[in-house]
Amino acid sequence: MKREGFTLIELLVVIAVIALIIAISLPSLQNSRHQAKTVICSSHISQLLLGMAIYETKNETFPYAFDDTLLEPPPGGYPGNSLFDRKGRWWFHYFSDYSRKNKGKKSALWCPSRRIKDPKIEHVLHGNYGVNQSIFKSKRGRKIQAEFNGTPLSSSDILHPSRTLLIIDSGYSMVSWWHVTDVPPMSLGSTIEDNAYVPGLKINNKKTLLSGQKQDAINGRHTNKTVNVGFADGHVERKKADELFVEKTETGYKNRYPLWRPMKNNND
Repeated sequence: MKREGFTLIELLVVIAVIALIIAISLPSLQNSRHQAKTVICSSHISQLLLGMAIYETKNETFPYAFDDTLLEPPPGGYPGNSLFDRKGRWWFHYFSDYSRKNKGKKSALWCPSRRIKDPKIEHVLHGNYGVNQSIFKSKRGRKIQAEFNGTPLSSSDILHPSRTLLIIDSGYSMVSWWHVTDVPPMSLGSTIEDNAYVPGLKINNKKTLLSGQKQDAINGRHTNKTVNVGFADGHVERKKADELFVEKTETGYKNRYPLWRPMKNNND
C-alpha cells in the first residue's frame, strides 16, 4: 500500500534540520549585516570629508565645530536637547543641507551602527560622528578648553594630513584628544561635551555616562571595537578604538601628535 505524507518522526527530523541550518546561518547573516553597516558608515565619513574639503577650499579654513555667537537659529532650528546641548550652529550646518534632508537617520550625519538607547539623546549630536576640536575649534568655547577655541585651521596648517584625523565615530558631535586620555590636562566637568568618547575605547568604563550611552561607549559599534576615521588627506581608515588612546607619560602625552594635534609642541 502506497503511503501518503510524512510520519511525525520525519516531520520532526525535517524541522530539526531546518532549525540547525538557521542556527548555523544566523551568526553569518548577523556578521554580514554588521559589515554592511560598517561600509555604509565609512561611506558617510567619505561624504562628510568631501563637504569639508569643498568648504575649506572656498573659505580657506575648515568650519567651526560650534558657534553660539549667532543671534538667529540655523536653518531647521537648533539640533539637540536643550537639557544637555548648547544652542548654536554646528560644523555640519556649514556644508550640509541639514534643514531639508539631514534630520532623518538615513542621511550621512547618522552612523548606521549607533547604539544610543535613550530618547533624550536620540538626535544627530549624540552617537554619530564628531570632528576633531584641535582643527575645527569653537568660536566661543569653554575657558577650561581654551586650546580648542578660536579660528579653525586650514589644510596648510596640518603637517601630516594622512595621519591627522578630521572626523571619527564619536559619542558627541565634537571630540578631542582630551576625551581619549585618562589623564587630561585638567579635571573635566560633568557636561555632555566633556564626556564625549570614541566608541569601544577601554577608558570609557571610567567615564560618567548616561545609561543610554553605555552600550555604544563601552561595547563599541563595529566588529572588534573598531571605528571609522576620516583623515585630513581625504582617506577613511578603520582602526581599533584603542589605537586612538592618548597616553600620559612623564614627559608629555604619547600618540597625541600628529593623530589628534596637527602641530607639534614640546610635550608631544
